[in-house]
Amino acid sequence: MDQESLNSALDSAVASGDLLASSAENIRALLGSSSNPVYHASVAELVDGKEWKELDNRFYMRLAFGTGGLRGRTIGRIVTKAERGTPQLNERPEFPCVGTCSMNTYNVNRATRGLIAYVKQWMAAEKIAGKPRLVFCHDTRHFSRDFAELCARIGKDLGCDVFLFDSHRATPEWSFALRHLHAHAGVMLTASHNPAHDNGYKVNFADGAAIVSPQTDGIIAEVNAIASEEYEPLPESAQGSITIIGPDIDPLYIERLKGTLLQPELLENKSKLKIVFTALHGAGGVLAPRILRELNFDVLTVPEQDTPDGRFPTVESPNPENAPALKMGIDLAEKENADIVIGTDPDCDRMGVVARDAVGKMVLLTGNQIGSILAYYRLKIHFEKGILNEQNKSHAVLIKTFVTTNLQRAIADHYGVRCLDTLTGFKYIGQKLRKYEDAVLAKVDVDYRSLTEPETRALRLEHSTYFVFGGEESYGYLACDFTRDKDANGAVVIFAETAAYAVSRGMTVIDLLDEIYTTFGYYLEKNTSKTFEGAEGAGKIKQLAASYAERPPSEVDGAAVTRVRDFAKGGFFDEEGDPIPKEKMLFVDLADGRTFAVRPSGTEPKIKYYLYARREPGDFTAETLPQVKNDTAASLDRLWDWLRKDIDARLGA
Repeated sequence: MDQESLNSALDSAVASGDLLASSAENIRALLGSSSNPVYHASVAELVDGKEWKELDNRFYMRLAFGTGGLRGRTIGRIVTKAERGTPQLNERPEFPCVGTCSMNTYNVNRATRGLIAYVKQWMAAEKIAGKPRLVFCHDTRHFSRDFAELCARIGKDLGCDVFLFDSHRATPEWSFALRHLHAHAGVMLTASHNPAHDNGYKVNFADGAAIVSPQTDGIIAEVNAIASEEYEPLPESAQGSITIIGPDIDPLYIERLKGTLLQPELLENKSKLKIVFTALHGAGGVLAPRILRELNFDVLTVPEQDTPDGRFPTVESPNPENAPALKMGIDLAEKENADIVIGTDPDCDRMGVVARDAVGKMVLLTGNQIGSILAYYRLKIHFEKGILNEQNKSHAVLIKTFVTTNLQRAIADHYGVRCLDTLTGFKYIGQKLRKYEDAVLAKVDVDYRSLTEPETRALRLEHSTYFVFGGEESYGYLACDFTRDKDANGAVVIFAETAAYAVSRGMTVIDLLDEIYTTFGYYLEKNTSKTFEGAEGAGKIKQLAASYAERPPSEVDGAAVTRVRDFAKGGFFDEEGDPIPKEKMLFVDLADGRTFAVRPSGTEPKIKYYLYARREPGDFTAETLPQVKNDTAASLDRLWDWLRKDIDARLGA
């Protein structure tokens, strides 16, 4: 199909309502800016087949930075003949999905050039001499290595000194490397726990943390100013270099992780715990089993899931928060009588856990439960060891997101330690860590990044704020500040230590959780979502989110609404007095103590619902806790049933 025929077909499809006008505009812009034959052939095939929905899904918009950077499909729902190309390893198409709303070389190219332009402007404004230093890393997804190598070439061509990992690594190790190498920015090619057809482009800045405004705004402005993926490399004398980061950096990172242990004496001898670990075909397999074995744990891995594979062929979704993803690990644990199953997602920044209870049943823990267990253990031991005390506890903080359980706030309150809420996105926790580091450096002349965790802890407790622990309900945790991203490698270490502590007291992890409930109150959360894919789905998500702000309910499931907090309106501040950026997130509190929150996802085609209920510690005993659990779960099930009907009504279904 020649260009004239293609244009005519696009015009007709828009006129008949089969194709969005924005899609036609973006198709023309892409084809007009590139001579890549795969682009034209793929679009022509889809137009010829009248695959208008597929074209809308690929072209209705340009990818924009969300809570995790760029993220989108790298393999289309329909794979064209041109994209399929010649056979590749693990059944991957030869070329990524063509589209302005897809993760492909076009968008990776533009994003990288926009990032470089912004970094150069930032360095000039900050009077930082030399070439930009960039760190590129990737997970095991389809095209991740290809994209990382493309980024590295572009960086070198445009005058940057580039550091490229030799193979897949975890997102937190990349963040650690960014800080360790004193780089100015970096990119991780990953879509975290998304399905196999997705990939993403995650940007962290000079402090090792994910970009926030004004960085996001500045980078997007530069990217949007680039219409074509064609560029002119600098003269060879002005170009940069590419340095491969090999396994030498791994032990540096591992040693730092071991420094997060609070009671290493628990692990001096072979632990009584038997742990099954699964990387779910991702980057967690590089270091997590090695670290556990070095700490004297008895570790088994799931052989079928050890192999890096972007198809994630043994699971429906490589998301360790879901029981089906951990089934093979659970089966192995049952066979070998293991105590715990731990799984990490493809880029190893999220960790899921299944633990055996006192009667031998394997129990899947939620992200809220895992985070609460870790928060409790770490605060308790900090005080027992005298690291924290009455004199310095005002300099300590626990950080969570607004949608994370308030059980963690109750634990922090008990110990007299501040608890901060941030918006969803670990970048906001990273912002706080930068603030605390800057406060130290304003008072002490020291090479902060070269110091051990105990050394920086002492400085933060004296001159700033010590971050004890932080996390998100979405299975991300952090207990240090030498990496500025959620760290599943680190979470594996501190959870294994916590489990060893429970064993030392003759308890299971589930027993420890029940002890927490009996002491601080029973808190239950039900996290769910509605998925709406493609261009049509994006419109429904927008419509649904807006409806709660415009028409908040006055009564929900028979309970009066007592308060509505709409973060999109702004005017909120955290416990340190820092303003909370506006966010499309709304909380509804009910008279019976239940709460629900609504938030469109920044990385997936979903609108998320968070449901909360609690019982105060004086309302039940250890003996009546099982009945309280059942009653509370039933109340949240009723709430979700009501909300699902309300969703249909709001969408006019």
